[in-house]
Amino acid sequence: MADSAFEGNYMETHKASQPVEEYFPGNALGCTQEGNRFEFITDNGVTLRLEFVDPSIVRFRFNTENRFPNDFSYAIDPAFKGQKVDAKLVEMGDAYAIQTEDLSIRISKAELRTTITDRKDGFVICDDEKGFHWQDHKEAGGEIVKMSKKAQPGEHYFGLGDKSGLLNLRGQRLSLWGSDTYGYGPADDPLYKNIPFYLSIRQRRSYGIFFDNSFESTFDFGKERPVATSFFAQGGEMNYYFIHGRKAEEVVARYTKLTGPPEMPPLWALGYHQCKWSYYPEAKVKAIADGFRSRKIPCDAIYLDIDYMDGYRCFTWDAERFPDPKKMVGELEDDGFKVVAIIDPGLKIDPNYSVWKDGYDRGFYCRRQDGPLFKGSVWPGLCHFPDFTKPEVRDWWADQFKGLIEDVGIRGIWNDMNEPAVFEEGTFPKDVRHDYDGNPCSHRKAHNVYGMQMVRATQEGLRRFGGDRRPFAITRSGYSGVQRFACGWTGDNIASWEHLKIANLQCQRLATSGMSFIGSDVGGFIEDPTPELYARWVQMAVFHPFFRTHSSGDHAEQEPWSYDKKTTDMVRKSIELRYQLLPYLYTSFHQHVTTGTPILKSIAIVADQDPDAYWRGAEFGFGEHLIVVPIHHPGEGGRYLYLPNEPMVSFYDGVAPKAVGKDIWVDSPDDRIPLFVRSGAIIPMWPLQQYVGEIENPEPTLHVFHTDEELDSHLYEDSGDGFGYREGDFRYSTLTQKGSDSSVEISRTWDGDFDPGYDKIHVALRNLPFEAATVTVDGKDVPLDTSGEHPGFSVPKNFVAIEIKG
Repeated sequence: MADSAFEGNYMETHKASQPVEEYFPGNALGCTQEGNRFEFITDNGVTLRLEFVDPSIVRFRFNTENRFPNDFSYAIDPAFKGQKVDAKLVEMGDAYAIQTEDLSIRISKAELRTTITDRKDGFVICDDEKGFHWQDHKEAGGEIVKMSKKAQPGEHYFGLGDKSGLLNLRGQRLSLWGSDTYGYGPADDPLYKNIPFYLSIRQRRSYGIFFDNSFESTFDFGKERPVATSFFAQGGEMNYYFIHGRKAEEVVARYTKLTGPPEMPPLWALGYHQCKWSYYPEAKVKAIADGFRSRKIPCDAIYLDIDYMDGYRCFTWDAERFPDPKKMVGELEDDGFKVVAIIDPGLKIDPNYSVWKDGYDRGFYCRRQDGPLFKGSVWPGLCHFPDFTKPEVRDWWADQFKGLIEDVGIRGIWNDMNEPAVFEEGTFPKDVRHDYDGNPCSHRKAHNVYGMQMVRATQEGLRRFGGDRRPFAITRSGYSGVQRFACGWTGDNIASWEHLKIANLQCQRLATSGMSFIGSDVGGFIEDPTPELYARWVQMAVFHPFFRTHSSGDHAEQEPWSYDKKTTDMVRKSIELRYQLLPYLYTSFHQHVTTGTPILKSIAIVADQDPDAYWRGAEFGFGEHLIVVPIHHPGEGGRYLYLPNEPMVSFYDGVAPKAVGKDIWVDSPDDRIPLFVRSGAIIPMWPLQQYVGEIENPEPTLHVFHTDEELDSHLYEDSGDGFGYREGDFRYSTLTQKGSDSSVEISRTWDGDFDPGYDKIHVALRNLPFEAATVTVDGKDVPLDTSGEHPGFSVPKNFVAIEIKG
């Protein structure tokens, strides 16, 4: 009989009147080994193919008919290269064991249940409960494939992408089926993105599960049955990856490398962005730009929503609202603004619309099962929709961007409505057909990857027509691996304190799920934020990699100066801090790209050795050394918060907190939120700019926070755009601080050949426990300047050693 976790969902969906019969693997007849791959066949035709793709990543692939279909995935990064594994097969009485240096995987001969243990100490990391089983999908054919694992006492779960509820997933049941969820709340599910990866932390041990199946899927973390964690899909294969790591951050990094990190973004994309539905006509766009520059509020990008188009037809311009878009975009660029334009997947059915006509003539639109083209209504009216799962269609879509990018000068493309969303039924009917890169299927399989393949094609258009500039694309929807093609935002949220908290949780969760380049609609898309709410939201979003205010056109203005002077001044101060921290964020992005480590780190990941951290959601790590704690409620002049159990100080004044590893009260004036830094960290910062590039080759300041121990920090530098960094045109410095109560030593090494263009680096001493008497740089005495906010000095750009003595 079906267990209730699965039966309940199936019965509700399919209105079955009888219990659903479930099937399990039979008894293993034997095992064959070919290198890193092991294959088990049972007496009822079930096959398990187990493969080490890396020493810490094991793939489990089940088939019920003793034959595997074409092995194809949109999620796995084609550039991923695992390492060879020395794996040994041992046969026991009732099981097989596969052993590597780190892991032992036991596969029972009865029903192929697996138990994964740490070979070093025998700790059971992950253990099947019912294991693999399935039921026939009576309506659509094929199978509903299922897996259940033991939910161990004290086991906690994180990730799963775009979810708005509690950060810790224990006790929750959630689904993946990309949905346009206007004004969603904490209980609404599913949302826009589809990331079937979760992280487990238990007894200071971690692992991850990535279920690479694009059909509608459900994950149950002990809600229906507290003893079981289950995941299942409405079709396709039981195909999942077990990812091991000593620390939680290692697991996330390995998942991110498997599905692919992004490229380095253009540096301007990490600045502040301003958006509304919609800024038009041209005079309004220019007035917004002037509003930033005249008020000295930094900003790098202004957005054009659907009203820039001619009747919402993609790749066109409204000639009355924007009579000379190339001139407008050029003038904005001269003033330091990049223009980002929206694009939707639906193309208006109109014989006089050349883009639609060309796609129609080429047969590039999605069809229903019996042959007719699928039609759905979105902003232009009735539309046809390209099949982005077909390579020729993606290539054609990329070509459409020549006018926007090469001819007009648009610098970024914002992909919206790509769940895909339509007005009639919410999305495409499930019988719509897709190419799926030569693996034809219905929309049941292609739905969750549609938005990802759209933005993949968009990124290619940006690359094709952007010259030597790095592409910048944004997406609302996506599947695992979408981070290779775009950043994202959390969709149509609401201007409320509840949604400020939700935005915090969503961005952390998406970063845990491989998508670090993420942000929310600052202030809320729907309704009007109070001045206090808007200011507090900006203060939090300073520490989200994608930093954009966006609001609906049927609500009040939501620019930083739309409120009283006090609020404007507080918002300006916050955005200024973001621009000063850009070297630190850019360095964090480089670490994300090269190692897969997340930029935003939930406190459970930062402090994964402390079970007290596992249920906390407000606090989060930003890069390798900062801890951020947003304010989630109105009128709060402070809050209780938790800090990791390690030496820390306030970023603002260098004062150590009352305690670490426990709840403490911290004051929070209305112009800032609590921000802490690891003792021993060296935080690189820039002089204030109104936009990236306003100062040519800005000289960084290294803010040195004292330690009595030793700690590494980093600084990554390159040109901020272009692709020279791939060929070594970068500089990645490692700065090691060793401190005592009377001295500090800073040593420096670096990789890469980039010349940053400046001559000096400044050093600011933030919390020395002694009064500095002498400063020596590379063996030469350097004068100490005590006239500024912090004592400091300047050093040559290629310094290698600093010694400070009391």
